[in-house]
Amino acid sequence: MSVLPELLASWGTAALHLLIQPYYYIAVIFLALYYRRQVVLERKLIHVKLHRWGQETWRAVWTGALAGLAVSAAAVALGITVTYPAVACIWAVSLVLMLFRVRYLCFAYSIGILGLVQFVLSFFPGSLQDGAAGTVAGAVRGMDIPALLILAALLHAAEALLARWQGPRLATPLFLAGKRGKVVGGYQLEAFWPLPLFVLIPAGTGIGELPWHPLLGGGLGLVSLPVIIGFSEMTQGMLPGRKSARTSGRLLVYSAVLLGLSLLADLWSPLTVVAALAAVLLHEGLSWYSALEERSLSPVFVHPPAGRKVLAVLQGSPAQELGILPGEILLKVNGVLLTGRAQLHEALRMNPAFCKLEVQNREGESKYLQRPIYDGDHHQLGIILVPDPDESITAAAKPSSIFSIIGMQAGVQQRGARPDRLGRAKKSQPAEPKQESAGADA
Repeated sequence: MSVLPELLASWGTAALHLLIQPYYYIAVIFLALYYRRQVVLERKLIHVKLHRWGQETWRAVWTGALAGLAVSAAAVALGITVTYPAVACIWAVSLVLMLFRVRYLCFAYSIGILGLVQFVLSFFPGSLQDGAAGTVAGAVRGMDIPALLILAALLHAAEALLARWQGPRLATPLFLAGKRGKVVGGYQLEAFWPLPLFVLIPAGTGIGELPWHPLLGGGLGLVSLPVIIGFSEMTQGMLPGRKSARTSGRLLVYSAVLLGLSLLADLWSPLTVVAALAAVLLHEGLSWYSALEERSLSPVFVHPPAGRKVLAVLQGSPAQELGILPGEILLKVNGVLLTGRAQLHEALRMNPAFCKLEVQNREGESKYLQRPIYDGDHHQLGIILVPDPDESITAAAKPSSIFSIIGMQAGVQQRGARPDRLGRAKKSQPAEPKQESAGADA
């Protein structure tokens, strides 16, 4: 087919353009800073490093690249088009939104807002024709909002699949202030992926027509559009796997609804503003409903009267080898019934050569585990226990901001701290040092 070499040349040109423009590198730098901050938070709260920021950044890059290629193939098949000025507008809106909250760094928010701006500009056709404002207004007026919202729906479908696949392993255990003032365990499920997208240039600027009939039209030339997708959830009432599964399912429903509305808007343009509003409001509705659901649930990660509940298990640790899972309860260690943190360490040191455990699984059934203790193990199992109700440090309740990520602020707060006259946290009393740090509970 004669058009195939031209199509491949367009892919090559778009890939080169992706490498020389700053947007993709900004996305990767943001991810590196975010995961570096995650490591700082883990060290501050639990005194161990569960994730490696370099490894997590690389994982996000290569899995995001695969997802980007899949979404790009679907976008090209549908004939979704975008222009270079539209790319600049999308990124400008995304960067501004990110200054308010990191979770606003979302393609649906940017396109939805630009769709609403386009709707407002349609009432003033003769305004903003000259200068820089005229250039921006012209770019917004020329955007194919329904097609871009279809692309947003495809991106959220990819986000849902990535959240389901990688969400549990990316979860960070936290110490959180509970509803009754006591400290409870919980998890933050937050991840981002940079996607290199390749979409079509409008037919008038392309070098030819596609060898198939696309649903939305579109020419043969391609343009690169790097975007960031991601999700952010926090839970006290569910295990990470269950929370990520629910989040994934709701994102899939959202993407299906947005896809349907956008396709209808492409057929009948007055529905464009409805689809743009739905892109923003339904997405906010997901966050609101998730928070409402969490408030209705009882905390999962609290200690029972007898035994110590497991919040997290370190990778490659003896506890992982034994098959101990988050949410299970250590009942006895070397025959000692556990009712406090110090008892665990004392029981582990009772037998210098062997460790016998009685563990209650999530279904309430007991299982018996044993393992020899080798030189260098330091009598530790690699378990992070649920915090005590009077733990002195908890994770901050406020959402992450771009400034806290750039500044490597850990996002923790001292319990019992009072704000001073400048609004800063002021400790009422210094915290008493504990015999063992939270990260070395076992």
